[in-house]
This record gives sequence, C-alpha cells and structure tokens, in this order.
Amino acid sequence: MAGVQVMPAAVDVRAEGGKAMARRVGGSSSTSLFAGDWRRRRPACTVRLRQCRRARRGGLAIVSNLGGQYEVGFGDVDLQLMNYFTYKAVRTVLTQLYEMNPPSYRWLYNFVAVNKPTDGKLFLRALGKERQELAERVMVTRLHLYGKWIKKCDHAKMYEKISEENLELMRERLLETVIWPTDDTNTEKIG
Repeated sequence: MAGVQVMPAAVDVRAEGGKAMARRVGGSSSTSLFAGDWRRRRPACTVRLRQCRRARRGGLAIVSNLGGQYEVGFGDVDLQLMNYFTYKAVRTVLTQLYEMNPPSYRWLYNFVAVNKPTDGKLFLRALGKERQELAERVMVTRLHLYGKWIKKCDHAKMYEKISEENLELMRERLLETVIWPTDDTNTEKIG
C-alpha cells in the first residue's frame, strides 16, 4: 500500500499474579494505522483501563502505550530543520567548490564521506576543528538558505498540502475497505 507506514505489531503487557506477561495484539505480524478492525482491539483497551485502575493500588501501570503524545513544543522539528539546512548547505558548498576549488572540493567530499552531516552541530564542530574556513562557509550558507526558505515558505499552502494528502490517503483506504455490491444481484431479465 502506498502512503501507509507499516509498523510492528503492538504488544499488550498484562499483570497476572505479580508477573508481567507479553502477548501480541491482533493476528498479523505487522499492522498499519488503518489495518484491521478496531472492534477486535477494543476489549484489550478496556482491560488496559481496568489494569490502570489496579495500578493505582500498586499494580502494573501502562502509560502512553500508543507510541506518542502531542508535544507542547516542537524542539525536535527545530532540530530536524537545522540539520536539514546544514545538509543542504554542505551540498551547496560542495557544488561551489567543485567549480571553483577542486582540491578543497576533494578534501570536503572525503570529510563528508567520513563525517555524515546528519547531525549539523556535531558535523560543524568537527569541520571547524579541521578547516575553520570551510566550517564558516557552511554556517553562512546554512543561514542564507534558511532565510531564503522563510521568504518562500507559504505556511497556509503547506497546511493545505498536508490536509489534501491526509484526505487522499483516507479516501484510498476507504475505497480499499468498502465492499462494493456486485451486479449479480440485478441479473434478472426484464421482458
């Protein structure tokens, strides 16, 4: 299925006689957010609720078993954006050096091959220890690219794109799960 992320099956932890036991929820080895019938999983949810009530009296408590909660802040998004702009800046500087300074290009290319720019702060710290002028160039390029993105980014358009994609995915899933009537029921001949 295109657009649906497949995740490992959920694990249900239950306390029995003071010992925690684990078992799979659902029958398949992997599920998606939309896969399966929610009614099959509902009894497990009520058991979890009873279990949490027991937990207040000293039993096993399961907190946040859905794999995440809404965050108050978006620090992780900020970090991802900074890392991405570092990556884009490294690519931009590599392109510039390829055209203007081939020896520096080769050096930076080899440095990037060993030190992946996936963590921008660590990458720039390591680059600064080796070649400060290249680190400064990447930092200035990163800031310039971010400024350029801010001017071009249309937040309302991005919101609309996300909404449209969510709607499209839900339509696709609905069409996959609906059982359409066949024409066999209307095969009576008139006349």
